[in-house]
Amino acid sequence: MEFLIVAVLLVLIFVANRILDTKSMLGDIRPYVRKLMEKDYEFLLRVKYNGKDIDVNALFERRIRDGVLVTIIAIFLLAVTGYLNYMWLLLSFVLGFLTFKGNYTTLKKFYSARLKHMDSMLPYYLKGLEILVQHYTVPVALSRSIETAPEIFRPGLKKLVARIDAGDSSIQPYIDFANEYPVRDSMRMMRLLYRLSLGSNEDKHDQILLFSRTVSALQNKAREMKYQERLESMEKRTMIMLFTTGGGVLLVLFLSMTLMMNI
Repeated sequence: MEFLIVAVLLVLIFVANRILDTKSMLGDIRPYVRKLMEKDYEFLLRVKYNGKDIDVNALFERRIRDGVLVTIIAIFLLAVTGYLNYMWLLLSFVLGFLTFKGNYTTLKKFYSARLKHMDSMLPYYLKGLEILVQHYTVPVALSRSIETAPEIFRPGLKKLVARIDAGDSSIQPYIDFANEYPVRDSMRMMRLLYRLSLGSNEDKHDQILLFSRTVSALQNKAREMKYQERLESMEKRTMIMLFTTGGGVLLVLFLSMTLMMNI
């Protein structure tokens, strides 16, 4: 036990005095460490930072560093207090691993919440766009919709309109927008918009009717999902209240029985 404490202290002293070059050590093991990176980690970072210039490798190595430091500190504290054994040693590594995974879990939750928010806002944006499409061409309608669009869609809409104004008449700008906002039916709606932008005046009315019916169906789905979420939320609250009340009653009965036995 004393040997472990001395070894940890020596390592910290060597690092503080730059006897051990941690950068070169990290450089040697970096190719192996990067194999621990999750496949969607870079994508989740891009989503969170909204396309800003970020160093993915630096952020990942920071996660590694935090996990290792938590493990070392936990082992050191256990060794000092005399509680270090195989079980607590394993728990120290588990704690370090959870620290390492914590950032990734937060990113996943952020992405899931973002998808849910986009999913709920898309039908209402498309309803406003439907009105504009009846009076303007699709590119003009998209441009005019930016100011009234939900905040979450505005960056993607600006890029979409900019590419169309630059002369890109292919379907790719619409596909890229759908990929940037991969919620329910976004790909299908962008394909409908693209076909509407290519349609002649003769069949524009029929395409607008098809677009309108599809938007109405999406709105109905959104209302149903919102209603279902409210029901599930009420059920969860009811279950929590029942368990809390039942647990409180059992606790009171247990305390009463304990007091009666002690009398």
